[in-house]
Amino acid sequence: MKMAAAIPAIRHYIKALAKLFTLGKDERLKSRKQIEQLFKEGKRFAVSPFRVFYVLSEEKPSVIGSPLLFGVAAGTRSFKKAADRNRIKRLVREAWRLHKNDLKDLLKQQNRQLNVFFVYVAKEILSYGEIQESIKISIDRLDKIVTNKT
Repeated sequence: MKMAAAIPAIRHYIKALAKLFTLGKDERLKSRKQIEQLFKEGKRFAVSPFRVFYVLSEEKPSVIGSPLLFGVAAGTRSFKKAADRNRIKRLVREAWRLHKNDLKDLLKQQNRQLNVFFVYVAKEILSYGEIQESIKISIDRLDKIVTNKT
């Protein structure tokens, strides 16, 4: 009898945990206006194999939107086949999805907005482990940038 009562609580916990590690539409950088602003006015740094562009704004994120918006690109000059470009973008999105939560929580606490765009600049497709390590380093660097700007 006690086990039957605990099952709904466990399901609720699992759903909440699963939502934590998502990358939904509201977290993707899709607005042409925001992307253009990011490349014109944003700052950048490089962490191999990426060039990372970002804009940190003091304005409060919209009620629906996320405080952290993310985009990724792989150039056609380096990767002629769309399948290769898509694979790179999938690997980057997966690594970002798993490691973004600490940065997102920090931005929520500070009521700030961060737009981030990763451009893959390497000439070959790296393994998921290498991409994941570079994403972790980039997130740590962004974390330092956000905490220093307060």
